[in-house]
Amino acid sequence: MEQDVRVIEVRPGGRRRIDRVLDPAYVRDPGALSLEELRERRDEAAQEETDLSYLRRLLHARIDIVKAEQRRRSTGGQSSIVDQLATILSDNALRPRGSGRHQPLEPSRAGEHRRQAEALVGNSDLTDVGALSDEKLAETLRVYGEEESSVSARRREVQAVVDLFNSEIATRYRDRVASVDDLLAAERARDED
Repeated sequence: MEQDVRVIEVRPGGRRRIDRVLDPAYVRDPGALSLEELRERRDEAAQEETDLSYLRRLLHARIDIVKAEQRRRSTGGQSSIVDQLATILSDNALRPRGSGRHQPLEPSRAGEHRRQAEALVGNSDLTDVGALSDEKLAETLRVYGEEESSVSARRREVQAVVDLFNSEIATRYRDRVASVDDLLAAERARDED
């Protein structure tokens, strides 16, 4: 039975953060927004980017596990994937993929993303990939790959929103419409509250 890929939908008028961030009205006329509103929207979009990046990393790890099992089978390797797991996961963590953007935020929905990644393959349990048939392994890889493509596409859309707001903020500083002194004063006032 073929698994359905769970493409990340954006629902117009939806209440989720991704629905707001990717709504065309969210980025319409950034010049009309106050500096504070620009920063708030940029920060909200940056949090969504962080969450999508986390989901992407989870998917990459699972893809790497499935590929490692396929490689082990094709080469006649005798060691189990469990013996290779630390290497597979550390390679995944150390090898940059995608934009390589620095993300100082922590994922806000880590548990939800783990459950989403696990649900993608239905009943297949990656804790024992060696027990999966070659066909189920190939199907699992296909599903994870398609979902990773979907997540990556949404992430790029969100990155464009972050970039748009960052550009508007930078323009205001360049044109001296905003000042760093005002920003520092506002941050001090917030810290004192």
